[in-house]
Amino acid sequence: MIQINNIGKWYGNFQVLDGCTTRVRKGEVVVVCGPSGSGKSTLIKTVNALEPIQQGDIVIDGIAISDRKTRLPRLRAQVGMVFQHFELFPHLNVTENLTLAQVKVLGRDTGEARERGLRMLDRVGLLAHKDKFPGQLSGGQQQRVAIARALAMDPIVMLFDEPTSALDPEMVGEVLDVMVQLADEGMTMMCVTHEMGFAKRVSDRVIFMDQGKIVEDCPTTDFFGESEARSPRAKEFLSKILQH
Repeated sequence: MIQINNIGKWYGNFQVLDGCTTRVRKGEVVVVCGPSGSGKSTLIKTVNALEPIQQGDIVIDGIAISDRKTRLPRLRAQVGMVFQHFELFPHLNVTENLTLAQVKVLGRDTGEARERGLRMLDRVGLLAHKDKFPGQLSGGQQQRVAIARALAMDPIVMLFDEPTSALDPEMVGEVLDVMVQLADEGMTMMCVTHEMGFAKRVSDRVIFMDQGKIVEDCPTTDFFGESEARSPRAKEFLSKILQH
């Protein structure tokens, strides 16, 4: 479903991604982890061309994002993205947030978009809040609305960029529950997260990054269960996050 082929990215003279190559199969859940500044959020943003790359190529369901013929807005509509800070429109109510992109990007009529949006809102357990504005919701509720908005676009892939890092601890579980449900339903997912419990429970594979490189790319059971086979940097990372 996703092919990442030897991609490189620079900010000026600083190389933030260095020769990253991996594959994500249909229905697979891949967690991307690593220390802060390792390039993991940048990597996931390159998958739908929110961050341009200067080297290599990325192919999603047979479509190369660097091909000039590729319509990036249409491609992004198929690649759902959930950000750290929700990115909801504060002046629109929940229903309007759910319908706007469907109308503008997919060309759906307002009635169809509203119906689809409310169905996804019900799926994340927030139908009763359809007329509220984002500022009237908790952080966890706003993130669930953001997930519903992405799902309303009928994505073939879902990308999550640290979706729980801006939440209070009590709200993390409600967002992770929705993500677990998506994984159980077979959604193809790439997720940048520090939630190692979620990674162990849900992911099929773990990608560990450091200094812009993919250092580890292995099955989840190997990453957590065979720590002695991991690279020194991954072992150091695991020892710090798992000791508590």
